[in-house]
Amino acid sequence: MKSTGTTGTNAVDWEERVDMDRLRDARLARLKAELDISSLGAVLAFDFSNIRYMSATHIGTWAMDKLIRFSLLTRNTDPIVWDFGSAAKHHALYNPWLDTTTAEMDADPNAPHEGAKRPRLESGARAGISTLRGAFPPEAEIAQKVAKKIKRELEKFGLADQPLGVDVIELPILFALQQEGIQVVDGQQVFMEARRVKTPDEIRLLTQAASMVDAAYEDLYRFLRPGVRENEAVGLVAKTLYDLGSEYVEGVNAISGERCSPHPHVFSDRLIRPGDPAFFDILHSFNGYRTCYYRTFAVGSASSAQRDAYTRAREYMDRAIALVKPGATTADIVKVWPKAEEFGFADEEAAFALQYGHGVGLSIWEKPIFSRLTSLDHPEVLQEGNVFALETYWPSADGWGAARIEEEVVVTADGCEVITKFPAEELLVAGKRYYTIDGPLNLERDSQSHLNTTWGRGEA
Repeated sequence: MKSTGTTGTNAVDWEERVDMDRLRDARLARLKAELDISSLGAVLAFDFSNIRYMSATHIGTWAMDKLIRFSLLTRNTDPIVWDFGSAAKHHALYNPWLDTTTAEMDADPNAPHEGAKRPRLESGARAGISTLRGAFPPEAEIAQKVAKKIKRELEKFGLADQPLGVDVIELPILFALQQEGIQVVDGQQVFMEARRVKTPDEIRLLTQAASMVDAAYEDLYRFLRPGVRENEAVGLVAKTLYDLGSEYVEGVNAISGERCSPHPHVFSDRLIRPGDPAFFDILHSFNGYRTCYYRTFAVGSASSAQRDAYTRAREYMDRAIALVKPGATTADIVKVWPKAEEFGFADEEAAFALQYGHGVGLSIWEKPIFSRLTSLDHPEVLQEGNVFALETYWPSADGWGAARIEEEVVVTADGCEVITKFPAEELLVAGKRYYTIDGPLNLERDSQSHLNTTWGRGEA
């Protein structure tokens, strides 16, 4: 089965598609392997994506920024998930993998079993709640109760004297863990390293997510015209994706006209005008797996300055993709991109994320990271199975337009494969084709009408 192939989004009996059991097992195995080679006794996750990677549980995207649920993996257990209200009971009913384990100390010694997986002595689906980001009164001692839950497991499995790695944490929880005598250290790198290389099932899901954005761009291309607002474009994209089965539309950057330079990273209610450049970034999730996928259009027509900017952004993109293969480094890639000063910024921090690359998976910024800010001094080696997005940007010479392109690539055994397939080799002009008395209006023209004549340009 080709991992970058796509199928329908439903399960069927007549075709092998994504194997969810295999996906869960492979992710947990990678995380356990990273934990084993670390100095940590256990990792505690509050980050939504890390919890999902560890435990294959999900309670809705409304909870992503709440830090209300948490999950623990130790050297001697499979995941234990403390969840919000009735979600724990739901997991007990519908997430049977939380009731099995491959760890001897975690297993029920009296329960019959076959194979490596055994029934657990205690279920991994449990009720628990954090501080609601401080909304609970501190005197209710919710943070202390969380810490005691964690300490119980560490003591039970002989790990209380070993460091506990945590990804993100509220200060009251941190202080409560420390008061229990637990040494809390950074655990995010364990998760990030586990998630660095994708399994074939993960690659299949990432490709499927990208295919849905392909469709959204097709609808957007047909929809764009003068008078459309940026927020209307956002709504159209969101509807297309949800209709196709998206789990979550994380965001749609819709940027047009003079808002293109500098890039504001947020859509507005601006009306698109004839001749405007417009670029979009579409971020959504299919079965947890994300996209980060820019495309640039011109609406009605494009100035020569906009065309030149697009050509420049595309050249930087193609040079970068040509270098992607196992063994290459992030430094190799960023060396072919321009320095910040070359396109109007004081330094690399000020221009961060314009010439950029980042892993994509259960979140949109994973390892490896490609940026002149860090990659030249701290290069990362590319590996088969990496999936990342490369982004380029170039402002147009007219001082207000710009081009933005992004491609997602999978590193293969001998190179890479691009999984973002909506056309981007040349600048596309969207909107109605206009006709003059002499025939079709030239699509390369300045929106300042006088600049399309020799007199207006001062050449006559």
